[in-house]
Amino acid sequence: MSEDALVTREQRGNISVLTMTYRPYNLLGPKLINAIVREVEQAQQAGSRAIVLRSGLRHFSAGADLDIFEKRVAQGGGGAADEERRLSGVEFLRFMELLPIPLIASVHGVCLGGGLELALSCDYIIAASSAKIGSVEATLGLHPLLGGIQRQAQRIGAARAKEMSMLARRYDAPTLERWGLINLTVPEEQLETATMAIAEEFAQGPTLAHAATKELVHIAVNDGVTAADEAMARVQVPIWASEDLKAGLASFRKNGPGLAKFAGR
Repeated sequence: MSEDALVTREQRGNISVLTMTYRPYNLLGPKLINAIVREVEQAQQAGSRAIVLRSGLRHFSAGADLDIFEKRVAQGGGGAADEERRLSGVEFLRFMELLPIPLIASVHGVCLGGGLELALSCDYIIAASSAKIGSVEATLGLHPLLGGIQRQAQRIGAARAKEMSMLARRYDAPTLERWGLINLTVPEEQLETATMAIAEEFAQGPTLAHAATKELVHIAVNDGVTAADEAMARVQVPIWASEDLKAGLASFRKNGPGLAKFAGR
C-alpha cells in the first residue's frame, strides 16, 4: 500500500475500514472521490459485509477542494467533464447509497460541505460529540452541489434542511442527532470502539436482506411507497434462495429468535 494513498483499506474480519488520509483536510474532489470508489469496490470484491468510512486526519472532511470551483468559474460554467472523475457528484452518492453492503460513516473533527454530503451517502452516521457539522456552501455563494440538500430534507424535513443550507451554520453532533440527521453521538474517546461495534452488528446480519432493505428504502424515498411496493417481489428474489434465510429459519425453530448465525450469502 502506497504511503501517499488518499484512502487506505484495512480488513478486520468481514469488515473493511476505509481511512481517508488526503492531506490536509480530506477535501472532496475528483481525486478523493476516485480513491473512495476504488477502495469501496475492492472491499466489495473482498467479500466485506460492512464498510466503515473514517478519517485518519484531524477532521473527517473540511469540505470541497476550492480549486475545482475556481477553475469552473474561470471556464464560465459548472461543467465537470475535464476533471478526470470516474463518477459525477450525484453518480457518486448513488453509487454509495445503492451499494449492497452497509456503509457506516464515523465522524470526528469537522464535517462540512461536501464532507457532510459524503457522510449522508452512508447508511449509518456515528459522530463524536465534539464534532462540528454543517452545510456551509452558502458562505462561498454556493449551495450543496452533490445532492446534500435533498438528502437533508429526506432525513430532517424541508424547514431544517433549508435552515442548514441557507444559514450555513456549524452544528454540534448531539443537536443533529436529535434532529435525526445522524444516528448516534458518542464521546470522542469512544468513537472507534462504538463504530466497530455497530459495524460488527451490521456485518453479522443477513447481508442479502440488508441489500434488499437498502434498495427498497432508496426506491421509497425517491419514487414513493407505491414504487417500492411494486419493486418488492423483484428485490426479494435473492433472499428466498439465500443460505441466511435457511439458517435463520432453522435457528428460530431450534433456539428461538435472535440467535441465528448468518454467512452473508
